[in-house]
Amino acid sequence: MSGAQRETTEYAVPAGVLGLKGPVEKPAPGTLPLRGDLAHIALAGSHLAAHYVIPHVRTVGTEGAGLRLAPRADGEIFATLPAGSRFELLDVAGEWVWGCPGPQGPTGWCRASDLASAES
Repeated sequence: MSGAQRETTEYAVPAGVLGLKGPVEKPAPGTLPLRGDLAHIALAGSHLAAHYVIPHVRTVGTEGAGLRLAPRADGEIFATLPAGSRFELLDVAGEWVWGCPGPQGPTGWCRASDLASAES
């Protein structure tokens, strides 16, 4: 589409940034919001993914939220997000949500009920 204008968002990738150069070291699990199937839109200029997601910004509920590497109750909590902090929701799987406080991580699964109710 010659001459098309790009929409800007909080995480818009600047024009001309795309053009990955060679292999990129795979980050450790729980660090960057990057999986085999999707990544945070802010990583579009530096990491290759099948799908990039613009996050839905939510707030961690009053009890805080524990991040896990897998969406399972018996998964070890490796990071804790304080109540009232920002949570960028990137994926939903039943009662579990995958996301991060921001594109720098940490990234993991928590229960959807750990987040404050979405405002209408």
